[in-house]
Amino acid sequence: MIDYLIDPFTYSFMSRALIATLIASAVCALLSCWLVLIGWSLMGDAVSHSVLPGVVLAYIVGAPFALGAVVFGFLAVGLIGAVRDRGRIKEDAAIGIVFTTLFAIGLVLISVTPSQTDLNHIVFGNVLGVSRSDLAQIAVLGAIVAVVLLVKRRDLVLFAFDPIHAHAIGLNPRVLGAVLLGLLALTTVTALQVVGIVLVVAMLVIPGATAYLLTDKFSRMLVIAPITSMLCGLVGLYISYYRDTSPGGMVVVVQGALFLLVYLFSPSQGIVTGRLGRRRTAAA
Repeated sequence: MIDYLIDPFTYSFMSRALIATLIASAVCALLSCWLVLIGWSLMGDAVSHSVLPGVVLAYIVGAPFALGAVVFGFLAVGLIGAVRDRGRIKEDAAIGIVFTTLFAIGLVLISVTPSQTDLNHIVFGNVLGVSRSDLAQIAVLGAIVAVVLLVKRRDLVLFAFDPIHAHAIGLNPRVLGAVLLGLLALTTVTALQVVGIVLVVAMLVIPGATAYLLTDKFSRMLVIAPITSMLCGLVGLYISYYRDTSPGGMVVVVQGALFLLVYLFSPSQGIVTGRLGRRRTAAA
C-alpha cells in the first residue's frame, strides 16, 4: 500500500504536477468562495476564456503570461459592460458574445503562431509537462492571489454581501470588483497548466459551491473549499496515473463527484438527507 501511494511521485514530473495541482486547487478554491456568493460564476467563465488571446500574445512578444491575461481579462469586462449598457442586449447575452469571440480569437492566434512548444496546452492543460520555471510562476501568482484575498477578505466579504453598505462606510465597490476581476485573471493563469482554459471554470466554481452546501459561515467556507479542492486534486492525480487518463480532466471529475455527494447527502442542505428528515418528522 505504501508503494502504491509513493510510486507515482518517485518521478520528478509527477512531483511537480502534484505541487502545481495543489497550489492551483487551493487558490481557485479560495476565489471560488467569492464568485459563488456574488453570483459571478458566469463572469468567471467569461474572464477565464477571454484571457486566451492575451496569453498567446504575451507568448509571442515574450512577456509574462500573467500580464496578457490581466489585460484581456479587464478588456473582456469592459466590452461586456459596453455591450450591455449601450443597447438592448442583456448581460448574459453580452457575456456569451464577448467571451466566445475572444476565445475564438485566441484559438486562431494559436493556429497561426509558429512555436517550438505546443500552445494547445493552454487550452487543455498539461500538468505533467510543468517545468521548474512554470512551477515558480504558478507559486508566485498563487501566493499573490492568496495574500490579497486573505488580507482584503473583510472588505471583499462586505462587498459580496452588501455593496451598498460597503460604499456607505467609505469603500469603493467598483475598486473591490476590479480587484476581484484582476485576481480572477491571475488565478486563471495559475490553473492553466493544470486543467487548461476549457476546464478552469470548474475549479473556480465547484469548490466554493461544495463548501457553500456544507456550511453557513463564510470563514468556514474559506477553509473547507481549499481542503476539499486539494484532496480532489490529489485523488485525481492518483487515478490519472494508474488509469492512464487526462490528469486535469480527472481532477475536475473528482471535484464534480464530490459536489454530487455533498448535494445529495449534505447534513443540512442535502436532497436525500432533507427528504429523510421530513419523513422522520412526519412519522413522529
